[in-house]
Amino acid sequence: MTKGSINVSVENIFPLIKKFLYSDHEIFLRELISNGTDATLKLKHLTGIGESKSEYGNPQIEIKIDKEGKKLHVIDQGLGMSAEEVEKYINQVAFSGAEEFLDKYKDSAQDSGIIGHFGLGFYSAFMVAEKVEIITKSHTGAPAAHWTCDGSPEFTLEEADKESRGTEIILHIADDSTEFLEESRIRELLNKYNKFMPIPIKFGTKEINDPDFTPKTTKDKDGKETTEPHKKITVDDIINNPNPAWTKQPSELKDEDYSSFYRELYPMQFEEPLFNIHLNVDYPFNLTGILYFPKMTNDMNIQKDKIQLYQNQVYVTDNVEGIVPEFLTMLRGVIDSPDIPLNVSRSYLQADGAVKKISSYITRKVADKLKSLFNANREDFEAKWDDIKIVIEYGMLSEEKFFEKADAFALYPTVDGKYYTYDELYNKIKANQTDKDDKLVILYASNKDQQHSYIEAAKAKGYEVLLLDSPIVSHLIQKLETTKENVSFARVDGDHIDNLIKKEDTTISKLTEEQKTQLDTLLKEVIPSEKFSIQLEAMDSDASPFIITQPEFMRRMKEMQATGGGGMNMFGSMPEIHNLIVNTNSELVGEILSTKTKKKQERLINQSLDLARLSQGLLKGEELTNFIKRSYDMIK
Repeated sequence: MTKGSINVSVENIFPLIKKFLYSDHEIFLRELISNGTDATLKLKHLTGIGESKSEYGNPQIEIKIDKEGKKLHVIDQGLGMSAEEVEKYINQVAFSGAEEFLDKYKDSAQDSGIIGHFGLGFYSAFMVAEKVEIITKSHTGAPAAHWTCDGSPEFTLEEADKESRGTEIILHIADDSTEFLEESRIRELLNKYNKFMPIPIKFGTKEINDPDFTPKTTKDKDGKETTEPHKKITVDDIINNPNPAWTKQPSELKDEDYSSFYRELYPMQFEEPLFNIHLNVDYPFNLTGILYFPKMTNDMNIQKDKIQLYQNQVYVTDNVEGIVPEFLTMLRGVIDSPDIPLNVSRSYLQADGAVKKISSYITRKVADKLKSLFNANREDFEAKWDDIKIVIEYGMLSEEKFFEKADAFALYPTVDGKYYTYDELYNKIKANQTDKDDKLVILYASNKDQQHSYIEAAKAKGYEVLLLDSPIVSHLIQKLETTKENVSFARVDGDHIDNLIKKEDTTISKLTEEQKTQLDTLLKEVIPSEKFSIQLEAMDSDASPFIITQPEFMRRMKEMQATGGGGMNMFGSMPEIHNLIVNTNSELVGEILSTKTKKKQERLINQSLDLARLSQGLLKGEELTNFIKRSYDMIK
């Protein structure tokens, strides 16, 4: 038997590991299983090239709990180690980065991502164990070795009588970590970190129906049938899927395979995804994965099921910011890349060159897929538009490359349910919706019901009205106005339709300048100036007498601030002021002006104003109650 000290100059390495990684201590199982998987895959390679004396067979990794003995076993059938290899890989190499680790982390416990990064994976076992044993036998046929360490730098190493190839790690679980002796807790961790590991993982046994047994059915004398119970057999409980969909070529998979894998990833999701994007690249970096577009709502904050990040089928995290472009974090699915370290901080990821390339590749791949889906079946794409538009619009805002590609598939729906690409829309409306200053005005509504009368007024002029109702639409049209030449967007309730798209011909007012001054004075005596800015306009005589609008710029700035416009708080604090456009050619307005009694004039003005407010959803509470009572009185 050999005794010795682990090759590390600082004796407090184990307390430091426990302290720095305590918040993440459950990952010890992931690290040990990853090591076992690595040893098994290396054996597969060596047997494949004839460099091993051992047959590969059908190896698996087994996890066993000995609750009474307070032990947890992790057993693999991989390469195994000789005593010399244990000395080299466990006592020396694992701690080659120990002092660097101490220098970097002794003053800061903020970054828990150090285990895999500094070759300390095996020693994560000491976060939960007071003593760890390794019993291992090499594939070369060298004598088996037994290594023991109690969490100090002291260890023992002796021969063992293990017959089978591979490594068994025995963790003597510490008193403060007995949760890891519970089957439910271990099963939870295996499902979280090891669900798709490439080597089968056994955790206990289960009973299933014997596939080779056919139950017999017999009849009694009365002709009643009885079927004998199904024969049960006990099999290993393999808790993982070693060959998940993303590890296969897209040509190997059908639509039902993608749907089945989605349910495997998210068993609590009952809605099918709209479509998927299969990522598969091996240059200039390695990356595979499948992303799914779920049905989206307009609430951008809801994200119950996130994209999962794997490294060689080992789960890393579902916090993929910095790897996946932010607008795609609303999607679901899996990304797997060996180029992403298992344990690193987010700031490290965001600064990493390979990760930046991965992010821009995913952006390009998603844009290309959306374009091909649009070209292949436009009708289907249009039907799904409402469920995916929030992701696409957010991408157009946040990623310049995506914005450039989006002209090929981003849609602009109208209130009548037609869908245009930007170029199609431009060509359709250019002749009719270009104003006297040669600027193209794109009209849009955000709510068909609330803005119905304004939409109808625009349609009466032969104008197309888009329906843009996502929460970030103000940001998007601002972006479009700055990138598309000589174009402006105007919401249909932003002004009277003739002011939104000003043409050369102007309607002549029936009122004289003196009458206009008289009307203006009268209106300002009755209508509160802190709520309404009055403007007299000569419009068609059959247009509404009073029209309430909200200035496009002010409303848009407020909306942008409400959805993260940043730096625009001055607009949020401003009072809600609306324009009141009074049609000087309206018969009712003429009647208000000619009415002899002040009281009747006020009543007509208030009633007309309240009708205009009602059409905009601005009449509420006590004012609405009073309006209804007053209207009944007028009927009587």
